[in-house]
Amino acid sequence: MAQTSNDIKNGSIIKIDGKLWQVLKFQHVKPGKGPAFVRTTIKDVLSGKIVDKTFNAGIKMDFETVDNRDLQYSYRDGDNFVFMDMTTFDQILIPATLVGDKEKFLLEGTDCIISFHDENPLSIELPASVILTISHTEPGLQGNRSNAGTKPATVETGAEIQVPLFINEGDKVKVDTRDGSYIGREN
Repeated sequence: MAQTSNDIKNGSIIKIDGKLWQVLKFQHVKPGKGPAFVRTTIKDVLSGKIVDKTFNAGIKMDFETVDNRDLQYSYRDGDNFVFMDMTTFDQILIPATLVGDKEKFLLEGTDCIISFHDENPLSIELPASVILTISHTEPGLQGNRSNAGTKPATVETGAEIQVPLFINEGDKVKVDTRDGSYIGREN
């Protein structure tokens, strides 16, 4: 079945000039004069670049299927990260270039969603937050509360984050994987 621009939905993957793009937002527009069109915000699946693009209504488009798999991070092996499919127990190598700076929040046993197209990994999505142990920070001062400011701290993965002054080495903290911000202390 041929698909057209009228079939665009959020999350659709379309192929334009040999590149895969994911639709982040779309709006069907029917102006009073002139032909209808579809206004979209799309993201290059490989580079992450986001652009706005308008398509005429009803034009033929190449929609691609993307396979999202739940995989668990096992370990790093040179230029690859090894993930395990917990249903088949297959080990899948994901290149370090795809993982990028998400490595800062990747611990053994972290469940991730990895998108594949024709068996090629396209993107990796970490959980919204992870719990990490503080491996180094200056000693906390008694009486300092969360609104008294922050200090740098290094977590067990090597990432540096800002934490409240009362956090000490060995404390477990919840960290937002999107921006590396401190969410709270875990017991």
